[in-house]
Amino acid sequence: MAWLSSFGTLGEILSFLILLLEVILVFNLMIVVHEWGHFLAARWRGLKIDKFYIWFGKPIWKKTINGVEYGLGSIPAGGFVALPQMAPMGGLEGETSTEPLPPITPLDKAIVAFAGPLFSFMLACVFAVAVWLVGKPQSEAHTTTIVGRVEQGSPAMQAGILPGDKVLNVDGQPVKRFEGLVDSVRWSVVASEGDKIAFEVERPGQGVMKFDVDPKAWPKSDQPAAPTSWWSAIFKRPDLRSVGLEGQMTPMVGSIAPNSPAEEAGLKANDLVVKADGKPLRSMGELGDYIRANPGKTIMLDVERDGKALQIPVLPRIPDESNLKEFTEDKKEYPMIGVAWDVEGKRTPITLTPWEQISDAVRHMGNLVSKLVSPKSDLSPAHMSGPVGVGRLYYKLFQHPDGWRLVLWFSVVFNINLAILNMMPLPVLDGGHITMAAIEAIRRKPAQGRILEYVQTACALMLFGFIIFVTLKDTGDFFGGGAKDGKELKIQWLSKEQRAAKATPGA
Repeated sequence: MAWLSSFGTLGEILSFLILLLEVILVFNLMIVVHEWGHFLAARWRGLKIDKFYIWFGKPIWKKTINGVEYGLGSIPAGGFVALPQMAPMGGLEGETSTEPLPPITPLDKAIVAFAGPLFSFMLACVFAVAVWLVGKPQSEAHTTTIVGRVEQGSPAMQAGILPGDKVLNVDGQPVKRFEGLVDSVRWSVVASEGDKIAFEVERPGQGVMKFDVDPKAWPKSDQPAAPTSWWSAIFKRPDLRSVGLEGQMTPMVGSIAPNSPAEEAGLKANDLVVKADGKPLRSMGELGDYIRANPGKTIMLDVERDGKALQIPVLPRIPDESNLKEFTEDKKEYPMIGVAWDVEGKRTPITLTPWEQISDAVRHMGNLVSKLVSPKSDLSPAHMSGPVGVGRLYYKLFQHPDGWRLVLWFSVVFNINLAILNMMPLPVLDGGHITMAAIEAIRRKPAQGRILEYVQTACALMLFGFIIFVTLKDTGDFFGGGAKDGKELKIQWLSKEQRAAKATPGA
């Protein structure tokens, strides 16, 4: 929807509203399909159905058909089906009928409860087939394990890993890509638990080499530690493990700041910056490192634009107005060229079979849950996301040039997660209903009484508390996660005329 930008502020507002509507529709589709599974199973097993609602809140529209009240709520947040013969949940899942109802078998309860996760899984399979047909845009870092950049002073640099090394194993596990949900270098580092992370790499001309990397061996800052603000304590997520490695990815220009050296030199969005002074560039950060190492020097960039090779000289300079000193560790300003890199770089569609997508999503969810409960892991519930985080991610995906293909792919992952999480044996979830049905079958009578009500209420409060907790973290991500106490990096470049006027005495 880039064409909307031609309408100025009005176009930006329309673009925001359209993207927001797309997010609401996709998010609600997946929740409604889940509830539809419960609804159809309840009809099949002959259960009493009080209501089937899309969205929550005061009804905008409702109509009773064959004893079932269908309605459209006023809060666009999913939907629900009210089944009074299932485990009593009071007002947690909508109002239920108080009329005497015939009991249902534990098998009926289990089937109806299982139908929701089953439909979520089936929807994931539908999305997976769609991705298989249209392809998934994949960046270079998702297809290679070659190191593109090693951060200065990082644990990886101290251990001896170099750009160009091909990572074969991390902590004894083979890796297939640098970024990604499973079998990736990034996930293997984040999920590692030991004091040292074992890397096995293949170095051109030297063969296979092994390194033990200490993820805590980051250099100490000379600056006194700033006191933790209340903002950071509430909204910021704990840091994830990192060793200072980036996957190989040819830098691609995302946008260019007005009046910047890049604009004056003639760089354009989507340019691939292949070399700097004849030196191949393997990552976005590598050009910044080269500029810092060569201050005041005009750099010849080899650029690929629409399949054509160009050479563009650019003279980096310190921004005319900025607060860079507040963001650098040494409190210094450095020359820049004024580009914002496309964080994914050049993307090429690849074909992923439905089995690959489903199995990867299931493995990722299993790995994540195991690390969340492991006392040795740095991963915690503070790293999870709720509705706000998921909605924000969908919004960002829709903004992408290949938005719909990425939305289809992520919807596979999301629906698998939704199915697995709902199978957890908590009374307010589908897995809890199945667990209680199994207990009822063993005891030969349904669970009743105050204790059951207390357990259900306690679990519901825990679930709502968890959603509030992760929503705070999602909100922190939206506003910068508490980084630098909420400060925003500001950079401004002046035109040649403005710089000349500023340099002229008395101007």
